[in-house]
Amino acid sequence: MGFLSTVFTSFGLVFLSHAVYSAYEHSLLLSSASSPASSASSSAIDLPIDVILELLISTLVTCAGIVLGSPQLRPIQWSVWAGKVEREGRKPGAWEEGVGNPFRSLDERLGFLDIRAQRKQFADWVRNGQGAQSKG
Repeated sequence: MGFLSTVFTSFGLVFLSHAVYSAYEHSLLLSSASSPASSASSSAIDLPIDVILELLISTLVTCAGIVLGSPQLRPIQWSVWAGKVEREGRKPGAWEEGVGNPFRSLDERLGFLDIRAQRKQFADWVRNGQGAQSKG
């Protein structure tokens, strides 16, 4: 979708700049044709319908291009996001792209106990029957 979003955004911006230029030229044309006394009393300038339509359509096309090019949204709820991060883990270069676990460095601090690994070791130890043998 990268190419399509770039095309939409580019065409939208070109037509938006043309519409703004047309509105500016139209306002200059009306102000130079009228006398200074009448232009002071009339502050509103009526734009032609084609300029207004070009402004609206180019704005919509530009917005569509920006939305098509945006990355996938992340979940809003903390528990959903944390579960997704836990399942996927951290991929190489993932944090630079704005995804991944930002608290991974806290989980992997040296000198601190890894509780999850110890729980897994204990569960494996109990499953293998070593816990039942030591009781006697």
